[in-house]
Amino acid sequence: MRSLPEKKSDHVRIVMVGDIVGKPGMTIVGSCISDLRRGGCDLIVVNAENAADGAGLTLKQYDQLVAAGVDAITLGDHIYKKREIATVLKTKKNIVKPANFPAKAPGRDHCIVKTATGIPVAVISVLGRVFMRPVNCPFEAVERVLEELPKDVRIKMVDLHAEATSDKQAMGYFLDGRVSAVLGTHTHVPTADEHILPGGTAFQCDVGMTGPYRSVLGREIEPVLNTTLTFDPNTFHVATDDVRLSATWFDVDPKTGFAHRIERLQWKLNDA
Repeated sequence: MRSLPEKKSDHVRIVMVGDIVGKPGMTIVGSCISDLRRGGCDLIVVNAENAADGAGLTLKQYDQLVAAGVDAITLGDHIYKKREIATVLKTKKNIVKPANFPAKAPGRDHCIVKTATGIPVAVISVLGRVFMRPVNCPFEAVERVLEELPKDVRIKMVDLHAEATSDKQAMGYFLDGRVSAVLGTHTHVPTADEHILPGGTAFQCDVGMTGPYRSVLGREIEPVLNTTLTFDPNTFHVATDDVRLSATWFDVDPKTGFAHRIERLQWKLNDA
């Protein structure tokens, strides 16, 4: 059985699962949920923007994640790759679009989900701007959402889907002391910089990828190399080997909303 350290009884433990890539990523998420719950995780949030063959999320996959025990879902720049997800984004209350997308874009700019004991947690997603598609200012978007949140919501986490570590670090310090965690996604490579910022915000540049690690960012190696070396176009299928779940968990005092501990975890599909 996979395990996590014990937590303080009065703390809330939240886990953020990094970018789910294809069927391998979906499979390992489903196999790890029960172990995460046994490890004291009160809330499970996943980034699922690459779940559908590496780009997007389908209605069926949304249902599978919720049925498996996922509490909230974030996405990213591939959010609308599957047109059917627009209906889910408009009607479901536990899945969000980046808050700095246009107001008319399908989806909610944040969601509020509750732990089993009824503690509310706000989940916010924003897209970075360095080397990313043109979007509105993520800093202004987060400010707006925070102002709209009910006062009794003290635990707030931000998924910053961005390429540049500078974007992510700037957001971490911008929000330090105002949110419980700023956790990065998108690059598919877990960073070793998890820590608590001076104001009590848990931070990490990138949680990493949940999917096949014998790959190039989740895709089969040879076609990627061939195109890189020759410019000959190829179809980049999702790889299948060395499947791992990359995630980060943090413990929060629900009275203050401040984080007290943050750690990375990485589990392989065949771990007992």
